[in-house]
Amino acid sequence: MVVHDPVTVRPPIAESWRRSRDAGIDAGVAAAPLVFDRDVLADARAAHPLERHLPMLRNLLRRVADETEHLMVITDETGNALWTQGPPAARRAADAIGLTEGFRWSEDAVGTNGIGTALATGRPEYVYAAEHVAQVLHRWSCAGAPIIDPDSGRVVGCIDVSATVEALHPATVALVAAAARLAESRLENEMLARDERLRARLLPHLRGLRGSGVLVTATGRVLAASADGLRGLRVPVPEPGGTVALPDGRVAVAEPLGEAFLLRLPGAGGRVDAGAVPRGGARDAAVRPAAGDGPLLTLSLLGDGQPHAHVDGRRSDLTLRHAEILALLALHPCGLSGDRLSLYLYGDDGSPATVRPEIHRLRHQLGDIVRARPYRLGCAVEADFLTVRRLLDDGDVVGAVRLYGGELLPRSDAPAVRAERDELAVRVRRQALDRGGADALWTYVQTEPGRADLEALERLRSVLPAGDPRVAAVASRSARLLSGEL
Repeated sequence: MVVHDPVTVRPPIAESWRRSRDAGIDAGVAAAPLVFDRDVLADARAAHPLERHLPMLRNLLRRVADETEHLMVITDETGNALWTQGPPAARRAADAIGLTEGFRWSEDAVGTNGIGTALATGRPEYVYAAEHVAQVLHRWSCAGAPIIDPDSGRVVGCIDVSATVEALHPATVALVAAAARLAESRLENEMLARDERLRARLLPHLRGLRGSGVLVTATGRVLAASADGLRGLRVPVPEPGGTVALPDGRVAVAEPLGEAFLLRLPGAGGRVDAGAVPRGGARDAAVRPAAGDGPLLTLSLLGDGQPHAHVDGRRSDLTLRHAEILALLALHPCGLSGDRLSLYLYGDDGSPATVRPEIHRLRHQLGDIVRARPYRLGCAVEADFLTVRRLLDDGDVVGAVRLYGGELLPRSDAPAVRAERDELAVRVRRQALDRGGADALWTYVQTEPGRADLEALERLRSVLPAGDPRVAAVASRSARLLSGEL
C-alpha cells in the first residue's frame, strides 16, 4: 500500500474552505451567478466610487491584462463584477464560468476564489488551481486585493487578475495590491479635498464654542477639534441630537451641520486646530479663518419633524411661516424686496404689509441676523436642503440621499417653497434611481417620499445581492404596495 504525504493547505485557504462549506457551496457549481442585467449594471457602474478612476487602473494593469493571457476584473464590495479587461481568448474562457460583468464572485456564491476570499479577509489573496472549491475553477488561478474607502473605512471593491494555472505567477498578488493602494490614495485625495472645503465653511461653528467642541464628518472622522488628544481619531457615527461617547470618556451632543456634525463637549478651554490633516501641506489652508467670523445660522427644514434653526448652537423651533421665510432668504443671499418676498410666500394675494410683522417676530426670535432693505440674512448660513443641492451638483448621490430626510417643509403651501421642494424631490429621486446603487436606494426608500415608491423598491431589489437581509423587507413592502395595503 502506498502512503501519501498529507497535503499542506495554507491557512487562508483552509479558512476560506470552511466559510465556503458553511455557505453550502457545492464543488460541482458550474459558473458564477448572474446578478445584474445590462441596465442595472450600467447604473451600478455609474454609482461606484471607482468609476472615476477606471482609466488609471486600466492603464496600470494593461500590460498584464492586454498583452498576455490575463484578465483584469474590478468588482464592487460584494464581489459583483463591474468591469473586465483582457484579450479575446481569455475573455471567452472567462465567459464560460461567469468571470465577466454582472456576475457575482463572493465566497457564498462560488466558494474560494481570488475575489471573494480577498473581500472576506480584507487583504490581498492568491488562489491557485485546486485551492478553489469549485472544480470548474481548478484550471484557473487568481490574485485579488480589496480596496478600502479611507472615509468610511469600508471595503468598496476588489481588483483581481485571473488566468489559467500556467499563465499566472504568484507574484501577481503584489501587482494587484499595489493597484488597490493606488486606488485608495486617489480616494483619499478626493476625501482630503472635501475635508478642506468643509473646514473652510464650518470652522467658524467650532470657534463659536470657544474651545469645547469637535467637528466630525458624517462618517465619524474628526476634521477639527479643540483638544489635541482627539486629532486623527474616528468616533461613532453621530445621530442628529444624539450623544457620542469620545475616547477620553466625555459625552458630546451631536448638532448636524449638513455634511458634518458639531459635537458639543462639556466644559471649555483649549484651542481650535485642524484635527485630521495627515499631510503638512494642507494644514495652513485648513486653519485659515473663513470669510466672516460673525454668527452662523443652521437651518433644519427637511422632513416631517419640527423645523428649527441654530444660531451659534442655540436651538430655536420655528413656525411654518418663519421656516418658509428663512428658506427663501437662504435661497436668495442677495436679499428680497418686500414685494418679491410676499409674492414667493403668498402668491398674488400677498402684500409687503403682511410680511413686515412676520419679519419683526422673526427678528425678535433670532436677533438682527435678519436684515431689512432688502430682506436678507446677515450671517453665514448652512441649510440642509441647500447642502443636498450642493451634493447632487457634485455628483455625491450617496451623501445627498443620506442627508435628505424628507421633503422641504412638506406642509408649506408657499408657491416658491413648493417649487423648490418639488425640484429637489425630483432630483434626489432621479439620481438615486440612476446612479445611487444599493446603499443610496436603501436610504432613499426609508424617507417619506421613498417609502411608497414602487419603482425605487423594484430597482433596489434588482441590485441587492442574494442573501442580503434587506431583500425580504423590500419584497414585503413591494407586495403590500401592489396589494393596496400601503
